[in-house]
Amino acid sequence: MISPTLAASAYDRARHAVSPAAGEAQGVSTAAADFAKVMEQVDLAATGAMTGKTETHDLVHSIAQAEIALETVVAIRDKVVEAYQEILRMPV
Repeated sequence: MISPTLAASAYDRARHAVSPAAGEAQGVSTAAADFAKVMEQVDLAATGAMTGKTETHDLVHSIAQAEIALETVVAIRDKVVEAYQEILRMPV
């Protein structure tokens, strides 16, 4: 039987083999920053539309962009969760 201590020490020894590469983390943070920027733009457009400073067409356009960005993030999240569940189902 595998004890928790044995599993933790095996994980600690293998951690360097599965650590993310330097370039990948920047890609994820860039994508998150782009998503935040799209959400900020839709917020500014909505505020502008309520005050009468933004055209309705611009508001609809920014909402459509935000919807596409949100659907993309949700799809990526679903794939990550699916991959994690697949890893959990792997025999040890």
